[in-house]
Amino acid sequence: MQRRELFRRLSFLTLTGGAVSLTLPASAKRPAAASDPNPPAPLKRDLFKELGIRTFINAAGTYTAMTGSLMHDYVVETIQDSSIQFCMLDEVQDKVGEKIATLVHSEAAVVTSGAFSAMTLGLAGILTGMDQKKVEQLPHLESTDMKSEVIIQKAHEIVYNHALKNTGCKLIYVETREQLEAAISEKTALLHFLNIEADKGQIKHEEWIAIGRKHGIPTSIDIAADVPPVSNLWKFNDMGFSFVAISGGKAIRGPQSAGLLMGKKEIVAAARLSMPPRGFNIGRGFKVNKEEVLGMYVALESYIHQDHDREWRQWEAATAVIHQAVKPIKGVTAEIKVPLLGNITPTLHIGWDPQTVKLTGADLQQRMRNGEPSIEVGDVQEKHIAVTVWMLKPGQEKIVAARLREELTRAAT
Repeated sequence: MQRRELFRRLSFLTLTGGAVSLTLPASAKRPAAASDPNPPAPLKRDLFKELGIRTFINAAGTYTAMTGSLMHDYVVETIQDSSIQFCMLDEVQDKVGEKIATLVHSEAAVVTSGAFSAMTLGLAGILTGMDQKKVEQLPHLESTDMKSEVIIQKAHEIVYNHALKNTGCKLIYVETREQLEAAISEKTALLHFLNIEADKGQIKHEEWIAIGRKHGIPTSIDIAADVPPVSNLWKFNDMGFSFVAISGGKAIRGPQSAGLLMGKKEIVAAARLSMPPRGFNIGRGFKVNKEEVLGMYVALESYIHQDHDREWRQWEAATAVIHQAVKPIKGVTAEIKVPLLGNITPTLHIGWDPQTVKLTGADLQQRMRNGEPSIEVGDVQEKHIAVTVWMLKPGQEKIVAARLREELTRAAT
């Protein structure tokens, strides 16, 4: 029955007071409701296999292209449990933000859709304050009294600084303190710092903050992947940065699409004017649902309180398994190093003499990728790769060790 014909008959019967019993086509019948006593059980599906998507053992690290990290069961359960009730999104962010702020020693906090959006939103809050008209004007700064420049050290120039350009601001790069002082003007909205490159810039954290305070300019820091150590979650808030941006889907193992904006109360409050559920702003596309907000909170809370010394010993033991498997191979060198600033975990660097081991890093990467099971490695260079164990499931270090030994031994003979 056509929809138009159905409405015509219903209208006629209503007008004439007649009773009606209609049999709708199968396609028009409603699905089983949650309250049905015996709803049909959903089929268990392996969508990775069904869609032909390759899965792999992650010995490379928390790369977004590799879908970050894996959420713990309790985070997944939180997401599932919170998905069956309605609530007001702002209330969720209010209550969760209060709890997170206490955990990370900040005046305020809000769950964002990653560190990138936290940077955009934090700067937006600085530019607009609580002025709704200014919120709606971003990223069009022309003919307004909003500031329009962000100063960054040249050593901290990375693609993710585009998050700051999203507000309409221009990025000004400097190298020395003298250049920084000279670049500061009435247009300067923010002094931005990149923690993972802190050893490369001439101006260090404390001096950067002090210069900002001297000129009355807010300071921010990007620590997207810089946990562990867990203390970094509050170190930079305690240090005095105006806002801090971090990813949630890496070591914290929250939702991959979540992050945190932590900082001064007035900045976070103003940033939220550029966040959903509000529209007509540059942050409308940075939507975070209630499930992600609550999942991020549970992940953060659990991460802070877990036994990090025990976790480190487990990483060392798993790394040693791979180290012992590859170091006896002729022509191969292997060394465990710990990065100084970001992804601070035991990392095994494997190199080789190309005269003895006849393959390149790209060759080894491809062989590991194409094997069974598929394995991803990191830091691929001409005669070098690196592997980390912190994203491995228990026991997978033995698989990685065996496969690396197999491929390197084959190439060395």
